Amino acid sequence: MTAALYLLAAFAEIAGCFAFWAVLRLGRSAWWLLPGVVSLILFAWALTRVDTPFAGRAFAAYGGVYIAASLAWMWLAEGARPDRWDLVGAALCLGGAAVILFAPRGA
Repeated sequence: MTAALYLLAAFAEIAGCFAFWAVLRLGRSAWWLLPGVVSLILFAWALTRVDTPFAGRAFAAYGGVYIAASLAWMWLAEGARPDRWDLVGAALCLGGAAVILFAPRGA
């Protein structure tokens, strides 16, 4: 469930931020902001559902997922395929996120 929540949060955040990008950088209609704001609210909701006792740990681990999802967005929504260095960097970030979130912790 954690992975699904992180993916939902990532794509909701990216979509919400892209709506602002589209308005401010691509000259799209301000109406793009409405679904963008809704998407950012969904992002915040999904991130708070992650089962961890500390927000900072949830946010830190989310960073790796966000990086990988951003590269997927770049490929799927913007048509720019990630290169091997993008993929290596994303793999390193996801590995770090897994250590942060799933490492055994002392009592």
